[in-house]
Amino acid sequence: MLHLVTILLHCLPLAMGHYDICKSWVTTDNGPSWEFYACQPRAMRMKDYALVRVDPAGITCGDPPERFCTHENPYLCSDECDASNPDLAHPPKLMFDTEDEGLATYWQSVTWSRYPEPLLANITLSWNKSIELTDDIVITFEYGRPTIMMLEKSLDNGRTWHPYQYYADDCMEAFGMPARRVRDLSTTSANRVLCTEEYSRWVGSKKEKNVRFEVRDRFAIFAGPDLKNMDNLYTRLESAKGLKDFFTVTDLRMRLLRPALGGTYVQRENLYKYFYAVSNIEVIGRCKCNLHANLCTFKEGSLQCECEHNTTGQDCGKCKKNFRSRSWRAGSYLPLPNGSPNACAAAGSAFGMPSKSSKVTRLKSDSDPVTPVRTFKDCECYGHSNRCSYIDFLNVVTCVSCKHNTRGQHCQHCRLGFYRNGSAELDDENVCIECNCNQIGSVHDRCNETGYCECKEGATGPKCDDCLPDYYWRQGCFPNVCDEELLICQNGGTCHQNQRCICPAGYKGVLCEQSKCDSESQDCDSASSTYLSLPALLLSALGLQLRCSLDF
Repeated sequence: MLHLVTILLHCLPLAMGHYDICKSWVTTDNGPSWEFYACQPRAMRMKDYALVRVDPAGITCGDPPERFCTHENPYLCSDECDASNPDLAHPPKLMFDTEDEGLATYWQSVTWSRYPEPLLANITLSWNKSIELTDDIVITFEYGRPTIMMLEKSLDNGRTWHPYQYYADDCMEAFGMPARRVRDLSTTSANRVLCTEEYSRWVGSKKEKNVRFEVRDRFAIFAGPDLKNMDNLYTRLESAKGLKDFFTVTDLRMRLLRPALGGTYVQRENLYKYFYAVSNIEVIGRCKCNLHANLCTFKEGSLQCECEHNTTGQDCGKCKKNFRSRSWRAGSYLPLPNGSPNACAAAGSAFGMPSKSSKVTRLKSDSDPVTPVRTFKDCECYGHSNRCSYIDFLNVVTCVSCKHNTRGQHCQHCRLGFYRNGSAELDDENVCIECNCNQIGSVHDRCNETGYCECKEGATGPKCDDCLPDYYWRQGCFPNVCDEELLICQNGGTCHQNQRCICPAGYKGVLCEQSKCDSESQDCDSASSTYLSLPALLLSALGLQLRCSLDF
């Protein structure tokens, strides 16, 4: 109990302070209404809500039973790990249980009996939810801290991983990096990934059990050693690129790469004293709710923000269905001290009505009467515009400057040259997809509601970039001149790729239907040069027609 109180007091500067109230009911000249504020949940022990996974398979000791030694007395190997005996088992859940004072329970790996094969183990904590770290991550090891390990983070529920911090007794040898301390970082390097040697060297003391990821020291770069200037930290979290995301995770992974060696080289004659044992992993943080909630509850196996400001979603990451008159935005710590809620609003609400400072513009029609247009700050535009206008002579409110390739009174249609993405909601930035019609094969760059373009004669395909049978592509689709199966080429000519006839000596023409002989030639039969059968004449006419179409 005392340990828990110590943790809560340690976190008090970060858990308390501003941003703990989301809204209040106030009375104004226009009547009572809600006044919104940026807000966030309190800090919690996040390990109580994590799913833990240890891999690879078989890395946990006890199956089969195994004896192990300690560095203090490496030749007295009377301890045993047996998964079938609750008193001798060391499963992963013991990293998160409540320990009686003086009695540590811990997860333990198998021993390094397969040396020199590396003894590798991963411990992964998953929340299926974005959380923001507010205090140091502390990993407590029994029987010595690893000489080499890594801490990794994920922001997408474990699909991709990024290094968070490296730990080694010799950083240059292990990772090719010089050793650095967090307290030596500056305001421009506070989110740098570094390697530290502070937690990996053997000190021979049972009290040296903890490995830290120093969140507070990084906060102190902005808020001072005692974290008294939190306003400066909040300001930097808003203004410094990537700083807020640096302290945000959905998953954490500890990669244990080499166990404690007892301050010496590996002693092959006694490999039972090399293993990993973790008794506790402490993670203090808060649910990430994008400053739109001050409560976070555990429902149906996962954490869920109790969203305010007309927002919804696990992280309050979008506007409610009827409150999408402007694009969703996260709340902001600025301006101090209460921040900006950036609440979602419905069309016609107090947030969307024209204020005293509403801008008045004028709309000129073709008949040149000047008609006033009142410009609203917010309206129902599905998040594709943050401004709409009331046009008096039409008596309509219409969105102005629709973005994301949308158009229409409420930005509910797609611009010409784009079509509706059937798998996206109307408020999605990717709701309109470009048609991408082939400029040569299509009539124009517009397509129908399914994305199919209007094709020229002979062209086919969704984008009109292919040809129908009996057509060939040559900067457009053209009908086949010849076909070997139908033997259209005459007088022994051969068809080349359906595009032209290759004529034998003495013949010419599109279909080889003409003789090269003329009346003055000594070598030609005058009859053959002046006489063509009726089929030949028809083919000649067809060839001329095809030639004209090709030239055209």
